[in-house]
Amino acid sequence: MTHPSSPATRLHAGNAVRLAGYAAHHFDWSVSDGVGTIVLNRPERKNPLTFDSYAELRDLFRQLAYATDVKAIVIHGAGENFCSGGDVHEIIGPLIGLPVPELLMFTRMTGDVVKAMRHCPQPIVAAVDGVCAGAGAILAMAADLRYATARSKLAFLFTRVGLAGCDMGACSILPRIIGQGRASELLFTGRAASGEEAFTWGFYNRLCEPVELVAQASELARTLASGPTFAHGVTKRMLHQEWNMSVDEAIEAEAQAQAICMATQDFERAYRAFAAKARPEFKGD
Repeated sequence: MTHPSSPATRLHAGNAVRLAGYAAHHFDWSVSDGVGTIVLNRPERKNPLTFDSYAELRDLFRQLAYATDVKAIVIHGAGENFCSGGDVHEIIGPLIGLPVPELLMFTRMTGDVVKAMRHCPQPIVAAVDGVCAGAGAILAMAADLRYATARSKLAFLFTRVGLAGCDMGACSILPRIIGQGRASELLFTGRAASGEEAFTWGFYNRLCEPVELVAQASELARTLASGPTFAHGVTKRMLHQEWNMSVDEAIEAEAQAQAICMATQDFERAYRAFAAKARPEFKGD
């Protein structure tokens, strides 16, 4: 057990944040039962992103690395759509005519949203209904788990506006989810994949009825939040890092990671609960 005045405890206390009271300005944010919920809330325009919402999402996901009260995350859109991507009038229009250095600042900033999502330790569950296009499709792609509806429409629209499909990590992450050929088709054509098709391809983990979508995604997040959350964070990190490892390197990295997890109190709690034929109560330490 860490001593209350130890350097490790002081370091943790100096970096720790509680995000239950975080006041979001460009989307809705709430925390309940260890689950943080992001709602993209511009339903009259199918929940598009703006310069400000990109930046705030990036900053929130970065803070989640230090959050003590958030163990899992749900992201969904208000109304009957997930996200229509970057706002045509508030983002695409202003980008026309900017010099390349400023365009690069923008594209790096949007990419930082995905980096922050992949590096925050909490599992992210995307609940996708209706339109899930452009940068909205990227947000869903960057989540760890995805629930959707049959009526959802997944589209990586970049080629339709004269851009490459290689946006915000799509050419790296999407093939790992659905395969190189299927990813190539979506990224070259910009066509929409139905919920059934994207589920068959493995992009979605489950299809839900629209009225049950958010509730089922939130229940999954609560289940994850009640589990061994330190170990969940290790799983997420290894899933990300092992993309660039050989099998031998991955096995060694997992040996080290699992040894660290064996030193946690959650591991001991699980053993003692098993011995007592009880259900363990994990605390993430």
